[in-house]
Amino acid sequence: MGVIETIRTANDTALSRIFAAEPVLVDVIPASEAIPALTERMILHAGPPITWDRMCGPMQGAVAGIAVFEGWAPDLDAAAAMAAAGDIAFHPNHHFDAVGPMTGMTTMSQPVMVVENRAFGNRAFCTVNEGLGKVMRFGGNDAEVLDRLRWLRDEFGPSLGAALRARGGIGLKAIVARGLGMGDEMHQRNVACSGLFLREIAPDLARTCEDRAALARALAFIAANDQFFLNVAMAMGKAMMDPTRGIEGATLVTAMCRNGTDFGIRVSGTGDRWFTAPVEMPEGLYFPGYSAADANPDMGDSTIVETIGLGGFAMAAAPAVAGFVGAGAPSAAANFTRTMSEITMGANPEWTIPGADYLGTPTGIDIRRVVDTGLAPVINTGIAHREPGIGQVGAGIVRAPMACFTQAVRAIAEELGVA
Repeated sequence: MGVIETIRTANDTALSRIFAAEPVLVDVIPASEAIPALTERMILHAGPPITWDRMCGPMQGAVAGIAVFEGWAPDLDAAAAMAAAGDIAFHPNHHFDAVGPMTGMTTMSQPVMVVENRAFGNRAFCTVNEGLGKVMRFGGNDAEVLDRLRWLRDEFGPSLGAALRARGGIGLKAIVARGLGMGDEMHQRNVACSGLFLREIAPDLARTCEDRAALARALAFIAANDQFFLNVAMAMGKAMMDPTRGIEGATLVTAMCRNGTDFGIRVSGTGDRWFTAPVEMPEGLYFPGYSAADANPDMGDSTIVETIGLGGFAMAAAPAVAGFVGAGAPSAAANFTRTMSEITMGANPEWTIPGADYLGTPTGIDIRRVVDTGLAPVINTGIAHREPGIGQVGAGIVRAPMACFTQAVRAIAEELGVA
């Protein structure tokens, strides 16, 4: 078999595994139960590997905050000193079957949502979306942020987990399919899917939560959080993409992520090897009182949704998001989806976009097509303040750096013995 045929066969296998996935949200449990290797003074973060001294402001702020939350330090200054002294171990979420939005903090006592890919038997994990405003995923770390995390750990997480176990889980592909038809793209716009999820889980929460006040708080929290489904979609994306890892000769991107300093990708044919480059600065719209001068470079594991054909790749389904992220007029949203079709391997037959003549979402980023066309993947993203403790200051779009893909193409060529 020639090299081209080897690549084609490998990519067909990889793409078929994405389409065959059966992601089901089955539970919410402490991260230490989901990830036994996660121990004291160990933090999983977004993006490829990074050390404390290279972390951006919001990442360092989130690290300090989560260390106080876990009880490892009495205050933020002591937590930062602990991290600088090497007393905290840092690892990417992706190394532990997990993902996290923006700063991506995952530690042992936090509740994580568990998505099981029943077609392949693997599981993936993501923390619960905290809501909008000043939150840890954007570097927030004050008393309000930590109190919300405690409530998620002590009340909301256990309640949601009990409801999911009682009903045997919630299938996610159908929710996404309906959400696309209702104006979501599952990265910056999750209004429809969050509402659909609430409709699914509300009866089970009512049956399993005996404390009426706690039930009311849980329902109100989901209802008020338009981005609640983002973290569900992220765990779904990770569960769908992991079975595509390690297929010899495949040029499919299995993960994209960023930590505010570096952007990293993984490719099926090169296993768990990272290809990194300096992360780009988002272009978008800012909340009143803020500007590009306040912005931090892009960060988060949420780009996993673009690898499964959502987010920026499905912008045609969400014309309203184009204005929110500063991508132009609503009509411009369709252009992003059409362009991304040029760098992907196929169209998802189950996730179609009514406003684009039921085009399937472009799925399966091919590093060869990225390099050949010069078209880098487009990503919808939030924008964090560059200083710790402030939080989100806007939203926009960003492109993956081309250097990651050229490195990966060369590596695949070496693997296959091609000059």
